[in-house]
Amino acid sequence: MSSLSDKQVDLQLEDLPGWQRDGNAIVKTYHFSDFIEAMSFMNQAAFYAEALEHHPEWRNTYNVVEVRLTTDDTGGITSHDIRLAKRMEYIIQPKRL
Repeated sequence: MSSLSDKQVDLQLEDLPGWQRDGNAIVKTYHFSDFIEAMSFMNQAAFYAEALEHHPEWRNTYNVVEVRLTTDDTGGITSHDIRLAKRMEYIIQPKRL
């Protein structure tokens, strides 16, 4: 797997609201109504990250989750980072019946 070009990353970020480039990573801070919501988000994201074998750098402080995605093996941003970011966005979308 190779890192995405700057242009490829920029194009992908157009579809990821709130995500920004930070050096060789993409980052976002999520705000939830309480600790339980934040932990629920992290648990759901963890299952997908494990399935991808691609684990985020993240930090939780009460109702805030800070996420940093990068691929250490390539020293940059790869399709795995984008896929995980998209899954996180899917998790926070309102559920539709």
